[in-house]
Amino acid sequence: MPVLHTLQRLGVLLLAATALYTAAASPAAAEEPGWTAEPAAGTAATDRPGGVRPDFTRPYYYMAGTPGTVLEDRLALANTTDQERTITLRGADAYNTADGAFAVRPAKPAAGGRSEGPGTGAGSWISFGAGATVKIPPRTRAVVPFSLTVPPSSPPGDHPAAVVATEGGHEVGVRVHLRVSGPTLAALTVEDVTVRGKGSAAVVAYTLVNRGNVALAPELGLRAEGLFGEVPGRTGRALPVELLPGQRVELTEPWPGAPVLDRVRVTLTVTAPGGARAVADGSRWLVPWNLIGWTGAGLLALGGTTAAALYLVRARRPRRNAPAGAPPAAGPAPAPEHELTGASR
Repeated sequence: MPVLHTLQRLGVLLLAATALYTAAASPAAAEEPGWTAEPAAGTAATDRPGGVRPDFTRPYYYMAGTPGTVLEDRLALANTTDQERTITLRGADAYNTADGAFAVRPAKPAAGGRSEGPGTGAGSWISFGAGATVKIPPRTRAVVPFSLTVPPSSPPGDHPAAVVATEGGHEVGVRVHLRVSGPTLAALTVEDVTVRGKGSAAVVAYTLVNRGNVALAPELGLRAEGLFGEVPGRTGRALPVELLPGQRVELTEPWPGAPVLDRVRVTLTVTAPGGARAVADGSRWLVPWNLIGWTGAGLLALGGTTAAALYLVRARRPRRNAPAGAPPAAGPAPAPEHELTGASR
């Protein structure tokens, strides 16, 4: 079976992504169900010298083919208990949750409690045929074949999916990474950049959108400028997210070097293998309103105290009144009155 040659770094993220599925995508589940599900060993070619390796353990499936191809692989189920297990198998579409985690679409219940199917993506291309329900005797391991039929009209690029095993409400998912042959495009955008909090508690919130047709392993760099020049930002680092084609995730980046009082403009630069690059910025006044509020209240209190003190000082100052019985002070003599008769005097 062909295996991708250009996703060495994505392989590390796929290992983490399989563990992010709610029911756990590795044989060891969070709550032991008494059975495990994993890719059967020694069934696929690898990108390492030697091709097929009988002892090769895979935590997920790599598949690749042209439109119209039928790909085949096998799922290994192991019953580790002393009672029979009845496990139901299905394919499911994969997607990113809002915070970037890897997840699979649930089976939609139809009339009568039956499933409507895995969706319209690569999960619906997976078929277990008559082996969709498997009874496993105690202490027994079963290997179940399945096929993935790539529709003739399917577009090129990555089509994320998963194989899901279910029993008694407990699910175990195994990632299926499928690439359909044809032109690929690595492209993304950064949107809605905002700064929240201040000082050591500041974070930069942003949205990443995969605009291409391949899964991306993005790296983020943060640069910031204030009113008086550049302020400490963040050096580039790999994000713990595998951004699937067409998916949108909302992330936050800690910014411990944010100033307490300044007007900052933050610039995010996101890159990914394959030439994907996007830049976006956002600005905000960082003002310590709590400190300003307490300072204002203190100034008001100080002003009120000062005004009260001045009032008391003026109220206690003695008034300068004239002594009783003293003649009124002599003033200037009044000017003589003249009778206006026209005769001189």
